[in-house]
Amino acid sequence: MTRDTDTHLVVIGNGMAGHRLVTTLLARKDRPARITVLGEEASHAYNRILLSPWLAGELGRDELALPAMVAEGVECRPGARVINIDRSSHTLTLESGERLHYDRLVIATGARPTLPEVAGIQLGNVGAFRTMEDGEWLRQQAPGSNAVVIGGGLLGLEAAEGLRKLGMHVTVLQRSDRLMNRQLDAVAAGWLKQTLTRRGITIDTGAELARLDGDSNGNVRSLTLRDGRTLAADCVVVAAGITPNATLGQLAGLEVGRGICVDEHLATRDPAIFALGECAEVDGATIGLVEPIWQQVETLADVLCHRTPVPYQALPSPTRLKVAGIDLYAFGPVEPSEGMETLTYADPEHGDYRRLLIDNDRIKGAVLYGDTRDGPDLFRLATNGTALGEARSLLIFGAHDAIQQLEEAA
Repeated sequence: MTRDTDTHLVVIGNGMAGHRLVTTLLARKDRPARITVLGEEASHAYNRILLSPWLAGELGRDELALPAMVAEGVECRPGARVINIDRSSHTLTLESGERLHYDRLVIATGARPTLPEVAGIQLGNVGAFRTMEDGEWLRQQAPGSNAVVIGGGLLGLEAAEGLRKLGMHVTVLQRSDRLMNRQLDAVAAGWLKQTLTRRGITIDTGAELARLDGDSNGNVRSLTLRDGRTLAADCVVVAAGITPNATLGQLAGLEVGRGICVDEHLATRDPAIFALGECAEVDGATIGLVEPIWQQVETLADVLCHRTPVPYQALPSPTRLKVAGIDLYAFGPVEPSEGMETLTYADPEHGDYRRLLIDNDRIKGAVLYGDTRDGPDLFRLATNGTALGEARSLLIFGAHDAIQQLEEAA
């Protein structure tokens, strides 16, 4: 294959999705000869997944950096914000006023935190935890101050643990009746709550925010819940979901739903423009996990190299909590549907819990807390739709022996 020497590929977004795409292209001889990456953040690409351990002081800042994309014809430009796309002339306008021509364009602008529509949400010391800049803001908060985290999902709990390790008094507000309600059953969520509470984090479930109140300097000082309670707050971290950054797609006249609408090849209705990652919407669905984004990258890299791509199809992904000392692995439905069988094992003394959902002799879902070593094997059995047969009775105690029995029988 020969390199496409006439094509200028521009990637808007220097996050994990854009970086993965470009590094994937650089490993191919038939990649576009000229690639420009425009990143709105001033810093070079970094691993957002590691922001929580970095906030907690478990990693240095340099350990977050992703490998530099250095190759002939490749230019990375941090701090270059795109404000407009002119599809008719194939040009971009940067905030600086510079105009840049593209032949093919990938929009990989990610997502932004979803902020609750309550009074006071724009006060000072109220923000999210999505970027390095957010982390720097949180690390400037004084030890011993009161931090409130809105959202008891993955990111909220990771942020809460990081703030606790910074010496702050942390309260997590979760509107649902349990933590990580989209991934965990009541037992695992209860064990998780107990563990975090023992570490000194206050967990308040069934709590809904009503408003935030500020001081004379315009910074948050307290928040009020729907039930009338008031909590002191020196800073508030919002971790209650994300909204795709689809503004550039809207300005360009592309089809936009929740995200920028693309087909199974990540192409918009404009054949020269593609969308990738959290800002993209495929078949009415957006994504926020890494594994599906990596799948999208493989498909789009083939398209950009004029190869026959494997169409992107969203596949299930497991959930892992990245908090030191807490091992959690979950996939599939949270609640069993009619006809499903539930297999459960619990050892409170050693902190080990597992629950499997079985339907038609096949694994449909699992929650593992404590000893999660079998998680990937169970996920593989579920993904492959493997019939369990006589090995089913072994699964709840350990997947290794069950898988060995299945392989011997195959």
